[in-house]
Amino acid sequence: MRAIILAGGKGSRLRPFTVSFPKPLMPLGDTPILEVNLRQLKHYGFDHVTLAVGHLAELLQAFVQNGEKFGLDIDYSKENEPLGTAAPLTLIDNLPENFICMNGDLLTTLDFGAFLRGHIDSGAAVTVSAHTKEVNIDLGVIEMDDNGDLLDYIEKPVMNYLVSMGVYAFNRKVVDYIPRKEYFDFPQLMLKLRDNGERIRIVPTDEYWLDIGRHDDYEQAQDEFQRMRNRFLPDEEHS
Repeated sequence: MRAIILAGGKGSRLRPFTVSFPKPLMPLGDTPILEVNLRQLKHYGFDHVTLAVGHLAELLQAFVQNGEKFGLDIDYSKENEPLGTAAPLTLIDNLPENFICMNGDLLTTLDFGAFLRGHIDSGAAVTVSAHTKEVNIDLGVIEMDDNGDLLDYIEKPVMNYLVSMGVYAFNRKVVDYIPRKEYFDFPQLMLKLRDNGERIRIVPTDEYWLDIGRHDDYEQAQDEFQRMRNRFLPDEEHS
């Protein structure tokens, strides 16, 4: 099974750490985030991983090398200028009929192998792994009618949204919808696929998930990785 890990971003929200250090190598305890993801992929049956790199690519390559230490065949696809989240797929040769693509800065207990197999069985063009995210609004939220009169006033509501986890399964044909040598993100791709009648399957999950994008998220990831290390690194149970 094949996985593409998007590891080319600049990690702007985690500055100043990421000015001279790629975000996927930020450590959780003594283990870089990227290593956690690679070991999970190996545990769940993947054998070939491509890292889509850009910012500080040489540091990522120096750490991962050819993947032998993870029991994986790892190669690289380098973008010379930022291409967004979807367009890097156009630079990768020999994609299999179905594969997963994931962000390189997430922490999850999702079974990537079962996720890809479910996608293949569904016949969908894309499968998106989704999670319910609670957002606390620390303000009084008001609603008004067309005349400017109050309809509702809600103090500090908690809103629930179904959000993408940054883990996708793709059929190879979706790459044909991505323009070459242009900046192109996943939301643009999803809407283009929808408008062309392709099936985009959404799979909500209750598995643990955290996008390590901000300083608060990184601190939370540190705490929860230590507390649930055996869940994030199931291979350690058999080592």
